Amino acid sequence: MTPTWAPAAGFILLPHVGGVLGGLITKREVDKWYKTLQKPSWCPPNWMFGPVWGTLYTSMGYGSYLVWKELGGFNEKAVVPLGLYAGQLALNWAWTPVFFGAHKIGWAFAELLLLSGTVAATTVYWHPINKTAAYLMFPYLAWLTLASAVNYCVWRDNTNKKNK
Repeated sequence: MTPTWAPAAGFILLPHVGGVLGGLITKREVDKWYKTLQKPSWCPPNWMFGPVWGTLYTSMGYGSYLVWKELGGFNEKAVVPLGLYAGQLALNWAWTPVFFGAHKIGWAFAELLLLSGTVAATTVYWHPINKTAAYLMFPYLAWLTLASAVNYCVWRDNTNKKNK
């Protein structure tokens, strides 16, 4: 018999999978390529990204668990709310290879805008199902706003560098 805490743990851990894999790409590039880029003075320091993403992944993962539980598991009612969540998670995981892996700053910005819209849609869709789940997405939306602004400024201020 599955322990009652196992589904929650699975939903919480799932977003971290892409974060860990993306971290491998980021770690390889942050002290080389990323270090050479001009960034805005208000760009968060590199050490901040790990703890912030760890918190955001845990929060969104728990929110997805609350929606899954409220809807009675994976069923027809869960297709759209959890499908939106899966879509935003895939977009989230894709940003790092585009930005840090391929050095496509402009494409990463476009991808980030699409991600932000998908997260907003997920949040709106979750609200009538489970308000707490929706509220758990608010810090994520705030961070994506900051990340979008940083990504845009990096793109704008490094247009003469190779691999845009």
